[in-house]
Amino acid sequence: SALASAARRGFLIKGGTYLEEARKLKAIALDKTGTITLGKPKLVEWVALQGDRAPLITLALGLANRSDHPVSKAIAQGLSSIEHGSTVAQGVDVADFKALAGRGVSASHNGTLYVLGNHRLMQERGQSTPALESTLKTHEEAGRTVTLLANDQGVLALFAVADTIKDTSRQAIAELKALGVTSIMLTGDNAATAKTIAAQAGIDEARGNLLPEHKLDAIKDLQRLHGLTAMTGDGINDAPALAQSNIGFAMGGAGTDTAMEAADVVVMNDDLRRIPETIRLSRLTHAILWQNISLALGIKAVFFVLAVFGGATMWMAVFADMGASLLVVANGLRLLKVDVSQKTGPLVVSCGNQRRQSVVVVAPCGHVGKSQSGLSTCPCGLVVHELEAVS
Repeated sequence: SALASAARRGFLIKGGTYLEEARKLKAIALDKTGTITLGKPKLVEWVALQGDRAPLITLALGLANRSDHPVSKAIAQGLSSIEHGSTVAQGVDVADFKALAGRGVSASHNGTLYVLGNHRLMQERGQSTPALESTLKTHEEAGRTVTLLANDQGVLALFAVADTIKDTSRQAIAELKALGVTSIMLTGDNAATAKTIAAQAGIDEARGNLLPEHKLDAIKDLQRLHGLTAMTGDGINDAPALAQSNIGFAMGGAGTDTAMEAADVVVMNDDLRRIPETIRLSRLTHAILWQNISLALGIKAVFFVLAVFGGATMWMAVFADMGASLLVVANGLRLLKVDVSQKTGPLVVSCGNQRRQSVVVVAPCGHVGKSQSGLSTCPCGLVVHELEAVS
């Protein structure tokens, strides 16, 4: 019944074992692009650092068009819209195209090797100058993802891409905090951008510049620190961490087949609120399971006592056997209609100087909601701002 209820709400759990374990989760790691953010980044700025703009656009398009990464797609779309209606939008033909895991892509054009990659790749190539570092720092602190076009002669162009945090991500993180689950962002993006996005989403900790193997090591580290740990992601790079985690959550809408295969739970609508719902459903399922065990054993214990003292009848025996089974089944079927979403109603959440307007926040007392005007007293005894609960 619980598995069917989960499927109706848009998340598929691959077996009862993962449903039972979800209630024990202490920490959850989350990828950034496509998981916390919409996964639809846009090119917000680009700068030619060497040479003319038009040839650089054709080169960047030639590499970006061959990649299926969201950032590359954003660069290709942004450059195409700038040069809409011209031959430049098609990009140049490239050869020997390669994807560099956690770094970017490379390809050859007219015998020259070009790379379109991140900050890490430029550092590994020894092409990160002090001036470039200063420019990158400005973009990264603004929460932008920076991609650089370069050849053996140096860095040719800079492309700044920005993504938008899902509204549901902030609420999901707040609900996880209320459930006592620590949230950690694991991303291949730079550390400054990771910290900015994490702060905006309300995530407890952010770790950036992570390759797939580093994400795997991070999951092992979190398991040692916190205990049962979940991982949420959507890309091929997340697959090793998804497999290592105690429970892996994959985004089914924008996620890759590899990620969904490695995961234990698939969120079909890419809504992170399904994760706290999974935990609440697991806890409720556990409670109903013990109710059923107590009910079945209690009925049989009563019949046994009556039988010992000669007060049992045939119909009592039938009820103790089939009747108890039917009651257990009926009680379990309640899970089909259970509502595990965040409850609505007046509640207070932001204590002291944590008042924030129209933002999902969590007070030290653990209450969750959206900030409104007025003061009140929280059930924990703190003077707080009065808030409206999140639905």
